[in-house]
Amino acid sequence: MTTQTTKSSAPPGSEGRQRFTESPWATLVAIAFGVMMVALDGTIVAVANPAIGASLGASLAELQWVTHGYLLGLAVFLITAGKIGDRFGYRNTYLVGVVGFVLASVAIALSSGVVMLIAFRIVQGIFGALLLPSAMGLLRSSFPPSKLGRAFGVFGSLIGAATAGGPILGGVLVGAFSWEAVFYINVPVGAVALGLGLWLLAANKATDAGSRMDVPGIVLVSVAIFALVWALVEAPSTGWAHPVTLVSLGAAVLFGVAFVLWERRPEQPLIPLGLFAHPSVSIGVVLTVAMALGLMGSLFFITFYLQGVRGLSPAQTGLQLISMTAMMAVTSPIAGRVLDRVGAKLPTTIGLLSASAGMFLLSRLEADTGVVYISAAFVLLGVGLSLVMTGATAAIIGNAPVRFAGVASAVQQAAMQLGGSLGTAVLGAVMSATIISTLPGHYAASGLAEPSSGELADMQSTVAQGGAVLPEGADAGMAAAVTQASNLAFLDGLHLAFGIAAVVMLAAAGLSLFMKAGKMTDGPAVHI
Repeated sequence: MTTQTTKSSAPPGSEGRQRFTESPWATLVAIAFGVMMVALDGTIVAVANPAIGASLGASLAELQWVTHGYLLGLAVFLITAGKIGDRFGYRNTYLVGVVGFVLASVAIALSSGVVMLIAFRIVQGIFGALLLPSAMGLLRSSFPPSKLGRAFGVFGSLIGAATAGGPILGGVLVGAFSWEAVFYINVPVGAVALGLGLWLLAANKATDAGSRMDVPGIVLVSVAIFALVWALVEAPSTGWAHPVTLVSLGAAVLFGVAFVLWERRPEQPLIPLGLFAHPSVSIGVVLTVAMALGLMGSLFFITFYLQGVRGLSPAQTGLQLISMTAMMAVTSPIAGRVLDRVGAKLPTTIGLLSASAGMFLLSRLEADTGVVYISAAFVLLGVGLSLVMTGATAAIIGNAPVRFAGVASAVQQAAMQLGGSLGTAVLGAVMSATIISTLPGHYAASGLAEPSSGELADMQSTVAQGGAVLPEGADAGMAAAVTQASNLAFLDGLHLAFGIAAVVMLAAAGLSLFMKAGKMTDGPAVHI
């Protein structure tokens, strides 16, 4: 993609001399479907997880890998993909990502076992990694800095709506067809994305064509991220003190430190460390992690609450989440306009406070909580997350030079994916530990024999999905007692996990106060 120079960033029609296809808004339209397709697949499987588990006989740990495998492919390859976009051009990188993503989606739907499905989810994530930073690089190189907030607002609306709308669409597709439909839907969406990209995106041109690929840096950061995500995925099932977890965490730290030390040496590093000298960039990365922790962690377990504890269908579950979806879609463009006027600091802080309040309300859910209460929590969460997503994105990418737009976007996306893995892993560990510690007490209170430690280990996975393990030959009374005890243990875990997420977001709100409040201008770019 060329670094387009436009006379105005106004929407088409405001200047008769400027054709729509030559305006930066054409770029935004071109990447819309591709971006939404990738964001959608991060959460659309949340509602499909129970159906996948039943169809393929998958455990909770394997279902987590269906989500984590996708995040793993994204997270590990994002930084490299960002550099590829800078080096070889955003347009071509984006189009390759779209085609590969669709092909991987078809392969997932045709999978005959959970291992095959997870493998293709990883491949899907890799192509998603090619697509996302290049899409953001196209935006950064097309819009002037003074209008980037508005562009990021619309971009954030697309990602937010697709991310939060995944469970809704997934519920409809699973209810009407089967779990495979949540992946086949990418075929028509991808076809539209490819057609718009070929039509609207300008000729491919690299923004950092003279740079070299930092191969040692690529290896070091890829291994570090892989080891970290692997530890986060495996720890809930193997234990945080298990040798595999400890070795993975140790490798993540070792290779991470080695990467930072190495990046000080080459003249053309993979990630110019000078990017993080700007406080808003560094803080924006941390806030992105906190935002993703709350969003991905909550979506993963809230679907088990709605379907397992409340007994809603997949379609009903998706409709219950529409309040969050609508708020994310509506708030992000408004937030973008505010960013252009006042900068990222104030909207981001307000967003984190709102998201923290929403998570706190969700941490008080009971088996009979009303629809109005749940919807109010989702409204607060949706408004907050959209503000944070837009503000943090602008802080990271808007303060980076145009020629490093791909890498800066990759850093932002990697932070989001790592935050998502951290949310599902840590909150999942909290859920599991709480269920194991409280389930015997709930059994005893219901007049049931307390399960042994071995039985607890076998039951924990089912209970963490909002279900119950019924003894063979159990009558209606015993089945009701077992279900009630299991649901109460699930809610104990949910309360603690979501409470932790609320505290994390509240702490992040305090950190956001240290961001620089200045808005971006069309002045000279900062050189690194």
